[in-house]
Amino acid sequence: MADDMVVGRVTEVASGVRRVLAGNPSVMTGPGTNTYLIGGNEVAVIDPGPDDLEVHLDAVAEAGAGRIRWILVTHTHPDHAPGAAGLKARTGAAVLGYDERDGFVPDETIGDDWELTAGDFRLRALHTPGHASNHLCYRLDDDRLLFSGDHIMSGSTVVIAPPDGDMAAYLAALDRVRGIDLDAIAPGHGPFIDEPAPVIEQYITHRLARERAVREALTAAGTATIPEIVEAVYTDVPEALHPIARFSVWAHLRKLADEGTARATEPQDADATWSAVDFPRETSA
Repeated sequence: MADDMVVGRVTEVASGVRRVLAGNPSVMTGPGTNTYLIGGNEVAVIDPGPDDLEVHLDAVAEAGAGRIRWILVTHTHPDHAPGAAGLKARTGAAVLGYDERDGFVPDETIGDDWELTAGDFRLRALHTPGHASNHLCYRLDDDRLLFSGDHIMSGSTVVIAPPDGDMAAYLAALDRVRGIDLDAIAPGHGPFIDEPAPVIEQYITHRLARERAVREALTAAGTATIPEIVEAVYTDVPEALHPIARFSVWAHLRKLADEGTARATEPQDADATWSAVDFPRETSA
């Protein structure tokens, strides 16, 4: 369906689900952060956004019309969680998230399979580490709708940035989400996704293809640094974005090191030199 992204506009994206787009567009956030309001008589908010956009928090509070009871965050990155304190000050709602970190202080910590049942909706949390170790998605059970935060975004892949970002965990969490019955995804950035299955498959296919390309580039070079691998692999990405791509390459290399097919003297060091370990390149028949 058509989904116009307009900052500050309250848009109904599904039955009982409204979105307010924050005015923080960037190369990392796309059009901006999506804040969602779920429910009618009692309202839960997911991802209030950054803390320096008072007009956004005012718009979310106004849309809640005095009925916001819960403020949930998918993870504690600065474009998703910091606004929780300001929204709590406006509404008195309880703040919930996976843990206390990055200046985010929840009233209650929640984890995998935590459930919120209100008068007209039921939300279930899924721990989906990878982009961040404290990342949660939320499934609106009756509507088979997933609020995906930065686990899955619309129109873009996700950056996995070590040391907290973990590629093996991310791929495992993607595989878990693939097995859940979903009709739609409400992402943390970008338009509503009303055909989730092919998007999830493309995410997995893309990441595995990047991983193979990283291994092949490393094997061909003998030894290489992360910037050198990015230059060899990310030929389809503008050079201005290569510094961002370095994070995902580092995450792939750390995963390969754990699996024994790559090594570096200091895998935790973004400036390390890497080498391949007995990786046979595929040949076409």
